[in-house]
Amino acid sequence: MGHAVIVGIGIDLVDIERFRTSLQRTPSMRTRLFTDVELAYVEPKVDPVPSLAARFAAREAVMKSLGLGLGAFGFHEVWVERAESGAPSLMVTGRAKGLADEAGIGVWHLTLTHSATTAGAYVIAERP
Repeated sequence: MGHAVIVGIGIDLVDIERFRTSLQRTPSMRTRLFTDVELAYVEPKVDPVPSLAARFAAREAVMKSLGLGLGAFGFHEVWVERAESGAPSLMVTGRAKGLADEAGIGVWHLTLTHSATTAGAYVIAERP
């Protein structure tokens, strides 16, 4: 049995207030960027914007872990789901999954965080 190999890592930070302004200026961004699963998760929060900003950062971090830039795949092709424990996980489909498959990536690791001003995501892409 072989050892897992890290294929790539990605990190991204998002300024929460700038992201809030963008969402207010362009309300359609919510559905363009985020899946129904993500919107349902953040909906009960008093302030959903930090969680949305972290989820946007997760998409960017995935692109970086693949060595790609913004626009490499559609925003709905990667999203964040939550286990009952609260642990986040990545769902990867469509072109994003095709790119991951080409790179031999079969396992994703994700952590999200946010402070009062910044949201962030860190991704490790692994070949099992």
